[in-house]
Amino acid sequence: MSADPTADATADGGIGSAALLVSLQLTDSSFPSGFYTLSHGLEGYAQARAVTPEGVPELLADLLRHSVGPSDATALALAHRAASAGDWAELGEVDRRLYAAKLNEGLRRAATRTGRQLLDIARACVGGAPLDRYAELVAAKRAPGTQAVAAGVAYAAAGVPVRAAVVSDLFAFSASFTGAALRLRLTDHVRAQVVLRATAPVIEEVAEAALLRELADLGGCVPLADVMSARHERAEARLFAT
Repeated sequence: MSADPTADATADGGIGSAALLVSLQLTDSSFPSGFYTLSHGLEGYAQARAVTPEGVPELLADLLRHSVGPSDATALALAHRAASAGDWAELGEVDRRLYAAKLNEGLRRAATRTGRQLLDIARACVGGAPLDRYAELVAAKRAPGTQAVAAGVAYAAAGVPVRAAVVSDLFAFSASFTGAALRLRLTDHVRAQVVLRATAPVIEEVAEAALLRELADLGGCVPLADVMSARHERAEARLFAT
């Protein structure tokens, strides 16, 4: 293993062992970024009786294709490239645009809360100039500090290639979503793992599309999910923050 994680890549351009370990750490369900507090809109669907256990895989695929992929995954890829190039003006613009693309206060608050938590922990356990520079932008209020952008910078600082970074974060979202389904009793432990495995081709498809988008393309469109999220904000009882 290389002493420098950012230099630890395989000869064919793939991900090296040190970078892979960082990627696994950042996507682990026990990583304390706050993802466990989010249902990603699923609780709103459950409260409205708009999703069944059988419909969870389809809802997850739709959110990946039309919401997470065009917004967060795209922002992560753009942020990774900007951080790798030291283009902090571009990085700030990506962060601000992603924040603006989230249409209700609950989603914006969740994105920045988990993003800033991820940033703080990544600075402690990964380190590196890109994370410090991004933290300065957030502290100066030149960037809101969204989760996807913080993740993109963290992956770049660790030497994780952009494709692997996007795929990893899409998996983290999917694992968090199925974990929420488990806590909402919309699935069981075995079925949750089956759903995750079946989602792999969708993650691959969504990642490839995200890698091709430019800043002007950033932003998803799932009106029903936005409605469910807005209704969830005003629910009298909630298990999750979103």
